[in-house]
Amino acid sequence: MLDGARYGACTLRAASVRGDSARYRGEPRRDALLTARFGHDETALVLVAVAAGSRAAEDAHLAAADACRWIAEAVCRSHARLSDDIRSGRRGDLKSGLHRLTDRTYGRLRARAAERGLAPDEYTATLRCLLVPADPDCRTRVFFGIGGGGLFRLRDGAWQDIEPLLPEPAAVTGAPVLGFGSPPPPDTASETEEGDRLTMDLGITTAPGPLVEEPVPPPAEPFRFRASVARPGDTLLLASPGLAEPMRGEPDLARELATRWAGAEAPGLAAFLADTQLRVTGYADDRTGVGVWEA
Repeated sequence: MLDGARYGACTLRAASVRGDSARYRGEPRRDALLTARFGHDETALVLVAVAAGSRAAEDAHLAAADACRWIAEAVCRSHARLSDDIRSGRRGDLKSGLHRLTDRTYGRLRARAAERGLAPDEYTATLRCLLVPADPDCRTRVFFGIGGGGLFRLRDGAWQDIEPLLPEPAAVTGAPVLGFGSPPPPDTASETEEGDRLTMDLGITTAPGPLVEEPVPPPAEPFRFRASVARPGDTLLLASPGLAEPMRGEPDLARELATRWAGAEAPGLAAFLADTQLRVTGYADDRTGVGVWEA
């Protein structure tokens, strides 16, 4: 899959390719890629979703596609509020709201696994997303997701690994996540202790379902979130595990991509596709990469 466009102050390139090992075995690509724009003019919001299915699961490619589609549906219903939060700099609102949408997506994956008679870990995928506002005056780029992969920034000719740090195991055993059985704040359901409005009412309508005695558990892996302000000349790279691993493990690949992407202009679609397929000995998984060039 290959896609690209220019929005506001940035140019986006996205590619997802089947790895050599899957091609040799005649298996489908386990990575999934979805790009979409919601809204119009300066309030528009661009979403890029990258999912990677489990190597051991037979239906990994289907789970990855479902994860991308369902998070896109959720963001679509909420894009006006999310766009406003990004442009207004309400970081806490974004994190709590996107956490809820992501957990709902994984809840749907677990339900689909049950429908197919599979264990939850047999029908799941990592999910990593970027939200980029189309407003040229807003340079905030929002990353969120669950599972492995990579988030890198090319600045002044050098790569920076800006993957959000995971909390310590003891730090993720506190109160339940909002939307999974936790009560609202004591005085009001619309403000946090810091006075920020919670992005909880995202206009999502849920059809009546069967009685659930226990709250749906959140995903086994912690939620990752990062909101950063881009500088002119930056290049942001969101990578699936198949691309993130050689980026971290093979300095030659990182240096070659830095050289190729150091120019002020983003590469064309064909050039970007070729760049993502640079072969590295010992790395033969599917590769999905999304680059955002800042004008």
